[in-house]
Amino acid sequence: MAMNVWVEVKSAPRDIKLLWASVFLRLLSFGVTNQLLTLFLRELHMREDKIGLFMSLTLAGDVACSYVLTWYADVWGRRKVLMYGAVMMFLSGLVFATSESFNMLLVFAIFGVISPSSDEVGPFKSIEESMIAHLSPNNKRPEIYAIHGFVATLGAALGAIISGAFIHTLKYTFGVESDLKCYKWAFVLYAAFALGKLIMMSLLSERTELDSHFHNEHLPAESIVTDEMAPLLEQRQEAIEREEQHQTQQAPNSSLSKETVSILMRLLVIFMTDSLGSGFMTNGWMVYYYKKWFHMKALGLGTLFFCTQLVMTATIFPSSILPRIFGPVRATLLVQVPSAIFSILIPLASEHLSWSISFWSMHFGTSAMDVTSRQILLTNLIRPQDLTKVMGVVNMGKTFSRCIGPTFTGLLAKRGYLWVCYIVSGVLVMLADAILACSFLHVDKQILQQINS
Repeated sequence: MAMNVWVEVKSAPRDIKLLWASVFLRLLSFGVTNQLLTLFLRELHMREDKIGLFMSLTLAGDVACSYVLTWYADVWGRRKVLMYGAVMMFLSGLVFATSESFNMLLVFAIFGVISPSSDEVGPFKSIEESMIAHLSPNNKRPEIYAIHGFVATLGAALGAIISGAFIHTLKYTFGVESDLKCYKWAFVLYAAFALGKLIMMSLLSERTELDSHFHNEHLPAESIVTDEMAPLLEQRQEAIEREEQHQTQQAPNSSLSKETVSILMRLLVIFMTDSLGSGFMTNGWMVYYYKKWFHMKALGLGTLFFCTQLVMTATIFPSSILPRIFGPVRATLLVQVPSAIFSILIPLASEHLSWSISFWSMHFGTSAMDVTSRQILLTNLIRPQDLTKVMGVVNMGKTFSRCIGPTFTGLLAKRGYLWVCYIVSGVLVMLADAILACSFLHVDKQILQQINS
């Protein structure tokens, strides 16, 4: 496995390597500010319920922005959209470092992609993963997406420890007395990382745009599905010929095929239910939980997040083996169900920090192992020319669903019931897994043939 990964790293096109560097910097910046956001807003004297509202509004606004940017990314140019996002990240870092206005912070949290959630926000993820799908063949995607997930998680881990160490150094070495000032300097660091991301995006080549691949790819027969998700073998040659006839005549447009819409509706139910659960306990609220219940300081919280992110990083490459053996759906179920159970167990250990951290680490470790499987499922079910839009819609649906939870989390936290959100989160994730099994379990065999060919 390690040899396969190293071979893919060495042989990967320059554009894919730049995308890996980009996701590393993005998650590094998210890691720096992600765990500070709730504490920063508390230092501005916001109540817990208002913090929850801020997070929900941020995610809701992000849905609208991401809709426009991902839907038209193939028309406007993927690189331009990603560069715009990097510029807005830079500006939002500066605004958070200088402003204390609720409205100003909310606007730039939306447009500048300040992440209040445990997952990525904004259009970056959808567009980058679509680029990778167009730049890599089916049989290499498990390893390539695993590397993509690895560098992302590694970036988040380093961001967490940098955040804690940075705050600790400002307070105890440079004598910055106010926690608020320390948090503001962390957002300056966020802006600096955004500049690095902008440079990476400016170096991408024309090959990352849809037009560079659109005329050279045949639609795989396995991507043409009926309403029951079963490919009709006798339609294979006819479909390919029809695709060839129209590809040279048609530019990318804003419509989706009927087959794609059928698949998309099922995927949205699953991913939105899962994200609804995740939204009840975001990283920001997890930091608040451990700071309030166990009185942990910034360096301790940063170290805790660093260690749990390292656990996630260690599971990325093994997770790329699972879809090759079991198929993407079964592989997802094998790791998501235990992850949900560990989430439910965390508040039951509220009197024992060591047990709580153990359950938390196991929750994070198993939850990260489904990323490659989900990417494989999406990129093998959806036609190449629909992929960017579908990934954008899926991620927007996830973000929209995730924006519901923080409002209720804030209300529960205000009344001293923050621990309940861990249980709600776990139950909803298991519900999403049950729907996934009922809807897509039968496609594993077909996808296994593709990725192992």
